[in-house]
Amino acid sequence: MSWSGHWHGFGPWIGAPARYAQEGGRRPPHSILPAPGAREEERYREVAAEFPTSDLPPLMTGHWLIKRNQAVPDRTWTVVAETLNWLTKHYEENPPFTREDGKQAYCTLAEKQAYAVDVLPRGVDVSWVHYTQSRNLFSAAVVCCPNHFHPDVPCPLPPS
Repeated sequence: MSWSGHWHGFGPWIGAPARYAQEGGRRPPHSILPAPGAREEERYREVAAEFPTSDLPPLMTGHWLIKRNQAVPDRTWTVVAETLNWLTKHYEENPPFTREDGKQAYCTLAEKQAYAVDVLPRGVDVSWVHYTQSRNLFSAAVVCCPNHFHPDVPCPLPPS
């Protein structure tokens, strides 16, 4: 797979699992709406209007590119090592919980890093999500731009 582009970092988002589970707020507006006049249509329009400015992680990582206010210059990279440094910093600041029985709940940081180094240069998004010690959810994503799965979404902030 050949890919040429840059990466944007989004997050970290840290919050209650119940909020993360509100999938409606994690979906961008869609051209197919519920039946006109239906109660669902009004709620859909409210939730869809919130999507572009909400800090809640989208269901599909590429949809971060639609959240234009979340793209910032210091989280736009052309070098993989810089993306990895950013992800690692936030991971270490918000480590995953450890199981009481001593068993491993998640893959290791080294495994996450190796995966990111392997796939980012090929244009594959990386999303790290886990429960923290306080049982909140942590989510950080590095999104490829241009994006394989959302090629029509314009870049929110080209690298300088």
